[in-house]
Amino acid sequence: MFRGDVVGEVSDLQKRGIGLKVLTGDVDTTTTTGRLVFGIFATLAEFERDLIHERTMAGLAAARARGRAGGRPRVMTLKKLKAAMAMMADRDNAARDVAAELGVSLSTLYAYVDAKGKGSNKSE
Repeated sequence: MFRGDVVGEVSDLQKRGIGLKVLTGDVDTTTTTGRLVFGIFATLAEFERDLIHERTMAGLAAARARGRAGGRPRVMTLKKLKAAMAMMADRDNAARDVAAELGVSLSTLYAYVDAKGKGSNKSE
């Protein structure tokens, strides 16, 4: 977590005799009050980060409940996949030409179909 990382770093610096002074605020870890203010700010930052995470997860769950799926739409449709498998099974077709014909990249083609025209795990 954020607080643990920052507080740990400042603690490590303090052990080596190094203090942290924020020039635009009242944070000075060489004083007791400064360490208190720093700790409060770090805790508030962690709290805000956790709130953002909770809101994001709630928003994603609500979207899934409405039937919306996240992520990028698949380029390789079932129709394109069947055509790719048939075209790749024919040794006269070059993979680059098959990809261009289907409107997909060469890496996308190989992600779904091997050189012999067999489907991969993604095609299932």
